[in-house]
Amino acid sequence: MNEYAIEVKNLCIHYKGLKSYYIKQSLLSRKRQKAEVFQAVKNVSFSVREGEILGLVGKNGSGKSTILNAVAGIFAPNSGTIDLHGHSVSLLSIGVGFQRELSGRENIILSGMLLGFSEKQVRERMEEIIEFSELGEFIEAPVRTYSSGMYSKLAFSITAILETDIMLIDEVLSVGDAKFKKRATTR
Repeated sequence: MNEYAIEVKNLCIHYKGLKSYYIKQSLLSRKRQKAEVFQAVKNVSFSVREGEILGLVGKNGSGKSTILNAVAGIFAPNSGTIDLHGHSVSLLSIGVGFQRELSGRENIILSGMLLGFSEKQVRERMEEIIEFSELGEFIEAPVRTYSSGMYSKLAFSITAILETDIMLIDEVLSVGDAKFKKRATTR
């Protein structure tokens, strides 16, 4: 099977930020504050064939999470292309995707629907997701009360059980207990 699942060509993403300054200064000054441009990703290209696994390695701030967010469709590139060849994609990332005030159960439905599944399809897999997550009665609690390990267990379980074509994992398996990490890796 030689078909590509992901092709990224000459990807560039930058952020614009303003230096901090006082509101009073900005109101009194006639000069416009210049935005600084930070190049987070510059001319990155790679391809992944169906069935392959690719790891992005680099130091903090090197753009790994930014690339994953772009491939997942959360960030738009400033230039370059991302082609998923019609595949569905999910991003597992700590702190992304859940509504903090909703219960784990409610977030399963919301997350599943955001991944493109119908509410009926999500409900049909609900108990399997809850069982895999090992959250038990905590599934009814708001996710704002979850530890980072509980959060990552739920996020991984949703994506693993609902099975999108492509799974992007951004450090989410770096938290949680050893038993769950082993189960997640096996899955």
